[in-house]
Amino acid sequence: QVQLVESGGGLVQPGGSLRLSCAASGTILGMNVMGWYRQAPSKERELVASITSSGDTNYADSLEGRFTISRDNAKNTVDLQMNSLKPEDTAVYYCYADGVDALDGSIFYRDDTLWGQGTQVTVSS
Repeated sequence: QVQLVESGGGLVQPGGSLRLSCAASGTILGMNVMGWYRQAPSKERELVASITSSGDTNYADSLEGRFTISRDNAKNTVDLQMNSLKPEDTAVYYCYADGVDALDGSIFYRDDTLWGQGTQVTVSS
């Protein structure tokens, strides 16, 4: 089974930077879209950024160009570089992947959407 594991969260001061990474494990044949959502306390989960297998990116308008998403298809990883962080960026950040084609032994299967376990990002002085 394919699993997504995030890393790189933590505590940072306002104006600082963090880089989140997400690695997919398993026998993966392809993943259509990878990206990041976040969920702040008492708020709904919202899309932060996404990237297709061909490199097309999409960002939440509220980010104002502060975040950059990148992907390595050969390594099945997706990263989120977060700069000029603000207290309102505080949230649990979740990695996701859409349209995952994989092998379980010799059996092909597709998962519509997979989620990581989440990593906490706290922006505070």
